[in-house]
Amino acid sequence: MTTGVGTHEDLRAALRRIDGRGYKAYQDLRGTYRFPGGWELSIDHVQGDPFAAPSRIRARVPAGQAGFPPELWQTRTRRVALCDYVARTAARVIRQMARGRRGSGSSGRIAVDEPGQQVLERTAVVIGPECAELRLSVGLPAQGRRVLGRAAEEMLLEELPRIAAAALYYRALDPHRVRAHVELAEDQEFIRGQLRARGLVAFVGDGAILPRESGVSDRPMDAQRAVPFETPPELAVEFAVPHRGVVRGMGIPAGVTLIAGGGYHGKTTLLRALAFGVYNHVAGDGREWVITDADAVKIRAEDGRRVEGVDISPFINRLPMGRDTRRFSSDDASGSTSQAANIVEALEMGCRVLLIDEDTSATNFMIRDARMQALVAREKEPITPFIDRVRQLYVEHGVSSVLVVGGAGDYLDVADTVIIMDEYRPRDATAVARRIAREYPSGRQPEAAGPFGPVRSRVPLPQTVDPRRSGKPRARHRGVDEIAFGYEDIDLRHIEQIVHPSQTAAIAAALVYLAERVLDGKISIREAVKRVMAAIDENGLDVISPFQGHPGDYARPRPHEVAAALNRLRTLKVRGG
Repeated sequence: MTTGVGTHEDLRAALRRIDGRGYKAYQDLRGTYRFPGGWELSIDHVQGDPFAAPSRIRARVPAGQAGFPPELWQTRTRRVALCDYVARTAARVIRQMARGRRGSGSSGRIAVDEPGQQVLERTAVVIGPECAELRLSVGLPAQGRRVLGRAAEEMLLEELPRIAAAALYYRALDPHRVRAHVELAEDQEFIRGQLRARGLVAFVGDGAILPRESGVSDRPMDAQRAVPFETPPELAVEFAVPHRGVVRGMGIPAGVTLIAGGGYHGKTTLLRALAFGVYNHVAGDGREWVITDADAVKIRAEDGRRVEGVDISPFINRLPMGRDTRRFSSDDASGSTSQAANIVEALEMGCRVLLIDEDTSATNFMIRDARMQALVAREKEPITPFIDRVRQLYVEHGVSSVLVVGGAGDYLDVADTVIIMDEYRPRDATAVARRIAREYPSGRQPEAAGPFGPVRSRVPLPQTVDPRRSGKPRARHRGVDEIAFGYEDIDLRHIEQIVHPSQTAAIAAALVYLAERVLDGKISIREAVKRVMAAIDENGLDVISPFQGHPGDYARPRPHEVAAALNRLRTLKVRGG
């Protein structure tokens, strides 16, 4: 094993020495090597065999040589955007010189955690006053389980320097594109920071392209097919942002907003864009100017989910057999109980906006119309439908709701704003909706017996959040849909605002950090997650990593999704509530 700092020629000599030996000989490469021009390569972790998780390496350039102007990274928003740009540049260079596999398993592959359509804080690139650092995964090449030293030499001594030269030096980048990327993120964040002061929960800019190219792609639909967003005059607002100037679009006011319209006219497309508007987006995505309150949470029914100790009594009480809904637990929640729990858990974490689509909701949770009220007596119905709580949530807790409705016209009675989507074009139908509500009364009776009431905190019992398996912490992500945590699997399929597998990886690591360093049997779920996020704010995402080297594949999640994962851990037990 290399000690201290070697040179690139030391690395070359080591690779030639171990060529043809057993794969574990690659362990000799761990260490740091200085290359011509003053940049360094650190080999932090070497995989055990060619079929194991890839090796982890870092290319690091001193700040003075990297040359990134300090004004591009001295605020969090700018630093995140700059690092995002560098990661995209590295990914593009890697694709351009891709050679495919060179030997067994994942041999010969160089990879960076490549961003998607959103601009997220990531561990793939670090830029600051000391250095610019690129963190990569490398499949060290082998034939069978024998070292392919010459192929590794090509990767580490020829290809890697080209990647570093193209991505880690400001002079190699287009300065106008870099600044445009950073300034766009800053403008988006500016609008998000102004929403509450303007009495808005979201903003959709004129010309936005909301549809995606397919159901499995997050890229925009071709501009020749898509209908650009046009703001209804009644809802038009303008923001004077720092760099672009004035941006005009539709403001969605705080309160209760309905998105109505015929099937396939863009209702769900708009709501999905709002759900992802909690993140900044890259230029050309089409949703650059779709900006949503950072504490907006998409809610749906989730049959079969685990619920632990949640006070769902504002929505459901008087269950048969006297079952207590003030501390409701279930290993197999129904659609209505799961949706109620999802809302209360979101409120517990400080949600400010609920985003709900009729299509993914439990019908009996959303509405009980006049005919059903006549058929089933109120005292025999345990559900207080959402329609009778949505106004209370806003009045008592300042929580707005944006709902897609296609069949529940009774919601016209509680709406502050009604937007109709007509062939992907919005129009303000608030006045028409109010007239219709007056002329065609629904006949239903409100069923909320009292106020919504306080949202109670729950305290996790530390021994029930155990990531250990065979004595060691184990938390691994599987795409965006699942986390293996200790002996349990956490199902995240219905947590719709996770946009990248690297967020899931960070959530898994955050749960381990929370379990081993935060939970004490006294603090609430919200406070525990806040402490994890505060540690990330202070020390970066590296703080939650179990790796002694670098975690190059984390992207920052929101506290809402971290809590959502914890709430779906089937061993979780709480007190309070």
